[in-house]
Amino acid sequence: MPSIATTDRVDEQALLDFVRPRHRCLLITTRADGRPQVSPVTCGVDTEGRIVVSTYPERAKARNLRRDPRVSLCVLSDDWDGPYVQVDGRGEVLDMPEALDGLVEYFRCISGEHPDWDEYRDAMARQNKSLIRVHIEHWGPIATGGFPPHLAGS
Repeated sequence: MPSIATTDRVDEQALLDFVRPRHRCLLITTRADGRPQVSPVTCGVDTEGRIVVSTYPERAKARNLRRDPRVSLCVLSDDWDGPYVQVDGRGEVLDMPEALDGLVEYFRCISGEHPDWDEYRDAMARQNKSLIRVHIEHWGPIATGGFPPHLAGS
């Protein structure tokens, strides 16, 4: 039996419920020449409903967002054939020391409690990590791949 493609339009709470347990996504920013720049990243959802990503200040995604805050993400399921969703919004980049509390929340929303938060904070500061926050503005339907319904019986 062939799988049938689906699209499910959802409200913001259902979107966040869908994204929250999924931590793999493609983050798309815009290069200076206008072409897209795609980064596979680990993401989470913070307590304010923003999608959060850890990075470094010199990475292309951070440089691109500082110049042009428009961002899209394709949040994927662990199963390649599982459902996914595109989210569009505005990104902001926080650097040290402002990023530190957000990086703690980033870790917590993906992995739970850290065994030693002081050690984690020291590591983030030593590595000079940054945090990307995506303020969600628009999203597509939660979708699955497969045959269009009208071709499924063929």
